[in-house]
Amino acid sequence: MRGKKTDLIKIQTQIIKNTGTWKHRLIVGTPVTGLVRVEWVQARYSQTLPTNWSLIEIVQWMSSVMPLQYQVSDAQNLIVKSAIEHDAEWILFVEHDNVLPPNTFLKLNDYMRDKKVPVVSGLYFTKSVPPEPMIYRDMGWSYYQDWKMGDKVWCRGVPTGCLLIHMSILRSMWNYSAEYKLGDIVTRRVFEEPARVYYDPEKNSYMAESGTSDLAWCKRVVDGKYFEKAGWKTYQDKRFPFLVDTSLFVRHIDDQGRQWPLEIPEKYIKVDSKLKKK
Repeated sequence: MRGKKTDLIKIQTQIIKNTGTWKHRLIVGTPVTGLVRVEWVQARYSQTLPTNWSLIEIVQWMSSVMPLQYQVSDAQNLIVKSAIEHDAEWILFVEHDNVLPPNTFLKLNDYMRDKKVPVVSGLYFTKSVPPEPMIYRDMGWSYYQDWKMGDKVWCRGVPTGCLLIHMSILRSMWNYSAEYKLGDIVTRRVFEEPARVYYDPEKNSYMAESGTSDLAWCKRVVDGKYFEKAGWKTYQDKRFPFLVDTSLFVRHIDDQGRQWPLEIPEKYIKVDSKLKKK
């Protein structure tokens, strides 16, 4: 009002802050092109979280590391760098075209608590008709098909679309990897797409190699004895050291919103023995 002095009251709120050391148990990393489907966002941020996972009052948006518009292996290396800097115990790669089932974190939490399996992959199929499961036992021999939905399948090659890795393995690989720069950021080549041309004197011809960073990483882990170096010697001696938990059924989504496989092939579906007799 005119002529009346208005008193402004300043309200101060005390902030209670934990200045101790945070426990960084899991880093979620997603290499992205910049575009994701709404189905992916809904699945990623609607995960059922296990109890005592640093919950806040209503919704917990678990932080992610999302390098934007890099080559896949470069983005993966930046994610590993972040996980090492945060002293994380585990890393979870979730690619931008993989739609997680709502119980993903619950299932992975069991593996993280038990600490018996260092590398665990969810199951997903190629974006094709017919669809192929991305489970590989022998390099160069196509996909592995002797399993049923719900099985735990041991293999020699896994994709990184939904992949949980214990950081002891990645730290060991980091220590043995060459440094390189991405712009002004210095990281190391833990992941790399194989692409080289070389001369083979035995065949008297030039040879070319190419492939994806995920299978190249699996091969490097085994050939470089990184299970053993990281303290997982029993896995170094396994013929098939990587686990695919097919109960973690991840949909592979394309830009049009189609989720693959369009239909699960019958040979992977378990049939109840009682129904079979009928």
